[in-house]
Amino acid sequence: MKGPLFYAKILLFGEYGIIKDSKGLAIPYNSYKGALKSAKNLTGEAKKSNESLAKFYNYLTNLNAEIVSFDLKSLESDIKSGMYFDSSIPQGYGVGSSGALVASIYDKYALDKITVLENLTRDKLLILKEIFSLMESFFHGKSSGLDPLNSYLSIPILINSKENIEATGIPSQKEGKGAVFLLDSEQIGETEPMITIFMNKMKNEGFRKMLSEEFSTRTDLCIEDFLQGNIKSLFSNVKELSKVVFANFKPMIPQAFHKVWEKGIQTNDYYLKLCGSGGGGYILGFTEDFEKAKNSLKDYKLELVYRF
Repeated sequence: MKGPLFYAKILLFGEYGIIKDSKGLAIPYNSYKGALKSAKNLTGEAKKSNESLAKFYNYLTNLNAEIVSFDLKSLESDIKSGMYFDSSIPQGYGVGSSGALVASIYDKYALDKITVLENLTRDKLLILKEIFSLMESFFHGKSSGLDPLNSYLSIPILINSKENIEATGIPSQKEGKGAVFLLDSEQIGETEPMITIFMNKMKNEGFRKMLSEEFSTRTDLCIEDFLQGNIKSLFSNVKELSKVVFANFKPMIPQAFHKVWEKGIQTNDYYLKLCGSGGGGYILGFTEDFEKAKNSLKDYKLELVYRF
């Protein structure tokens, strides 16, 4: 048995803000992917994945059947027969490893599923997002449902607010100097502790004010610029966003990268922002000159995501 492939995702803009109803933009990232497979004798990662699927199965048996129901008999039987999720998506890196797994389980076992081939109205997207949010909460404690949605549909998704999401197109890549890239922190980030830190910060009125006035406003401008191809304005807004994140989200930025983050803002060689919840994994970078950024960050591993 081998299921269809589901890809990683990158939330270009909107981390943390989307929890509080500001805009977000997520795109598929096809360099990493996963699929359901099965084997008779499981060892190592495959065995761990199979054990995790057994726990996930128990969780799914208790989900609200009015919202989503599964062919649990087949799922249980397949897990017992050695099913696992074979994935190249790094875990704890902010690129949607659990999202791809959730999408693959929904695709194979959900009854009355909404398919990618349908006319995806806003209502259908919201239903899918709600289902995926419930499913993925097993892994993170609280999930927006966006990672699995992106992985399942494999198209860019624009989040206008919790109740307003749409499939969108992004400008096609050009052979320009500018780029979006991933910077590997070489440490695992855990989503749940980061969300806890964020929720505690939200109790502070000053932080809430900063989130709605500075962070969300700047994020919305970045998304608008990106979708419309206003590159000059995009970089000026990304720089400001990088400053806001550095000033207010320090616990989410690995200590070893504080100086690297500041260096980008000071030299304009690149600007960094969180990729997912932070705390490790990938850091997202934007640069007007990828060669210059590579030179400036020559001690680190970079992966190209998108060219301007």
